[in-house]
Amino acid sequence: MLRLLIAGLVLALCCAAEPSGVPSFSASGIDDAMDLHGDLHNARLVLFVGGNEWMAMPAIVDAFVRQHPDAAPVYYETLPPGILADQLAAGSLRVGALTISVPADVFMSGKRRMAEVVRTHLVREPSTFATNVLAILVHRGNPKRVTGMMDLGRSDVRVAMPNPVYEAVARQIELALRKAGGSRLVYAVMVTKVHDGTTLLTQIHHRQTPLWVARRRVDAGPLWLTEGLYQARLGAPVTTIRIPPEFNETATYQAAVTTHARHARLAGEFVRFLESPQARAIFRSYGFGSASGSPKEE
Repeated sequence: MLRLLIAGLVLALCCAAEPSGVPSFSASGIDDAMDLHGDLHNARLVLFVGGNEWMAMPAIVDAFVRQHPDAAPVYYETLPPGILADQLAAGSLRVGALTISVPADVFMSGKRRMAEVVRTHLVREPSTFATNVLAILVHRGNPKRVTGMMDLGRSDVRVAMPNPVYEAVARQIELALRKAGGSRLVYAVMVTKVHDGTTLLTQIHHRQTPLWVARRRVDAGPLWLTEGLYQARLGAPVTTIRIPPEFNETATYQAAVTTHARHARLAGEFVRFLESPQARAIFRSYGFGSASGSPKEE
């Protein structure tokens, strides 16, 4: 069950209205599936999107469909890239009692995950469309006075960490921890504090981190800068702590047409669209950097 309520209202407003005559069967907070979007059965374009870009995707898809009306309806998922890579390889994904068996036309992920998928010949040549850097999210007012990565090792600071099994960002956070405090800090945050319960690993998606911070289940959570900026835009009771470049890590996001895309022409058009000035302007508006630069400072 996906109950990421902070983003729920905004996503509901971003989603297109149901076609006239289509029955609705939903209950807020019970059957929310915020990483599954669109018309699965009639989709003319299927996108597997690494979850880091989730907040920008409604605007990206809308802008693309305006240019390519024949691409509608679009179905897309914004799950962790490890899950999407497994889904791409297996051809299906089980979500609770629901099995989703739909071939992807486009796969989007970080550069390292993309390289793994390229090696298995599941996608064609990828292209880069955006970048991102890390930040630390804390509750408004920063009651624990967290100022940097070293503070995440403190015994009195409860930390949310993306699950390293599925979330590529966990590896980049570990690299940033190592830059700030060496292997001792990595061990403290990822082993000692996990064992004693003061580091909590996300179960679904790193988007759980803002929810936990807002609800004060944790005191701090390292995650992407774009996530912190977007939660502040929503009015969530959170603050973003910037990480200096010397202790930070940059993610590079890529997209590729899948080898067995059913809608290869539209998939190619979509990948090219991600490189366009219009798409890059949308990503910049959410705090992402360009394909050759760093995320903007706001």
